[in-house]
Amino acid sequence: MPEFRYVDMLPIGHDETPYRLLTTEGVETVEGPEGRRFLKVAPEALTLLAETAMHDIAHYLRPAHLQQLRTILDDPEASPNDKFVALDLMKNANIAAGGVLPMCQDTGTAIIMGKRGQQVLTEGTDERPLSMGVFNAYTTLNLRYSQNAPLTMWEEKNTGSNLPAQIELYADTAVGHENSYKFLFMAKGGGSANKSYLYQETKAVLNPASMMTFLEEKLRSLGTAACPPYHLAIVVGGTSAEFALKTAKYASAKYLDTLPTEGSMAAHGFRDVELENEVLELTRKLGIGAQFGGKYFCHDVRVIRLPRHGASLPVAIAVSCSADRQCLGKITPDGVFIEQLEFDPARFMPEHVDEELDAQTDGITGTGQGAAVRIDLNRPMPEILDELRRHPVKTRVMLNGPLIVARDIAHAKIKERLDAGEPMPQYLKDHPVYYAGPAKTPEGMASGSFGPTTAGRMDSYVDQFQAAGGSMVMLAKGNRSKAVTDACNAHGGFYLGSIGGPAARLAQDCIRHVEVVEYEELGMEAVWRIEVEDFPAFIIVDDKGNDFFAEVNKPIALTIPKRVGL
Repeated sequence: MPEFRYVDMLPIGHDETPYRLLTTEGVETVEGPEGRRFLKVAPEALTLLAETAMHDIAHYLRPAHLQQLRTILDDPEASPNDKFVALDLMKNANIAAGGVLPMCQDTGTAIIMGKRGQQVLTEGTDERPLSMGVFNAYTTLNLRYSQNAPLTMWEEKNTGSNLPAQIELYADTAVGHENSYKFLFMAKGGGSANKSYLYQETKAVLNPASMMTFLEEKLRSLGTAACPPYHLAIVVGGTSAEFALKTAKYASAKYLDTLPTEGSMAAHGFRDVELENEVLELTRKLGIGAQFGGKYFCHDVRVIRLPRHGASLPVAIAVSCSADRQCLGKITPDGVFIEQLEFDPARFMPEHVDEELDAQTDGITGTGQGAAVRIDLNRPMPEILDELRRHPVKTRVMLNGPLIVARDIAHAKIKERLDAGEPMPQYLKDHPVYYAGPAKTPEGMASGSFGPTTAGRMDSYVDQFQAAGGSMVMLAKGNRSKAVTDACNAHGGFYLGSIGGPAARLAQDCIRHVEVVEYEELGMEAVWRIEVEDFPAFIIVDDKGNDFFAEVNKPIALTIPKRVGL
């Protein structure tokens, strides 16, 4: 007879998280039957915790994440572009920590996962006060509303509050957790959420060589649209596809870091630290780097092995991006607590940020002001294109002058006009187009956080728009399809890659004026005209058919040694 065994499938270890106390109000212990003590939690305590969490993760990062950015600056093997991106992200973190501009303009879907002890008493539906906390944060802070309510299968409208939140609450039956209510809070932007993948594989990939070949192909496909350097999570196995994906999301938030590092016949999940190191080394050899070439495609890697049905092998991949937005919270008899994020990111900045990093490097791949080619956007479009033609792919540029801002819905509306025989709007002929959507504008500022959105979502429009004389210079984040390279080659256009992540820095330092041009009713999806100053970007696709990302997507030869015992 087989032996009965039970352990939690994800046996998380001791919580060493640093917390700060928010309040002791709304929390009390009461006497129950048989001398048992119960924790009574008022709805206001749940609302306060959720509201504070959504505020904090929009503005602050974990110290470990900031240290990883500093490591890039200190690493002699890091490419100049790695260092340039890391420095910009550190500057962005310092601006966001002021509590006015969120670190990213896509302030995300609010996700709350809670584990409630068996002796925790609350009033009514806990999801309601937690949702109220999300509502309070998004409606009172300079955050963006991204949630659309489906009115019909084809029609939808922004809810205007960023609700609904994704809230999942579970019973926590572990011994010692009876009087605690623990939470993981996340704000997941569309860019990183779209880089969650499920692959239904077979046992054929369960060997070192096949797994690394498989992972190389899939990791290249991640691209840079979700703002690397990434915190990468890979889950192999799972009792269901959805459990594998959920585990990958938790792992990308470092929530599962204290799992065991070895398996057993109890069939619990575990971290494979050795494989994590091998995959991290693989990501460093890809050449993609921190968005524009180099070593730091990923900060770190988590690999988790789960039990599986013998006929099924799900493999899930997820990332947390440069806006590494999550924190823990808990309610205990001692009060309401939240993870202590870093309020003073300046302590991670190098003492001198403008010496070596601002050296002249002939206009190519340098990191400082003197290393970039200045592009005057006040000139006619033919002159702007002539200037860009003088420089190779990977050249860093500084943009000065007007940009038109348009993204998904605006592109769809303009396509409808072209399909109906109407001309291309003149503003898309005269100016570069920036794919972006702003967060709310703080009082007294020209702009709210205003970073780039994922370029690939607009790929299908490029050939038609350029053929009609528009979108000749495009600005966004991430890699693009061959269709875009072909269109630029055919029509003489360019795609410039903006750094994904530093939306607060762009708003404070680079954007001088914002006004609506068309479709004001679309809110952040309207067509805008903005004036920029020293706006950093890189030439990614040129008018000759060259694509920077095509070079780094070439496979590399890897020799993966087998482990002892395999």
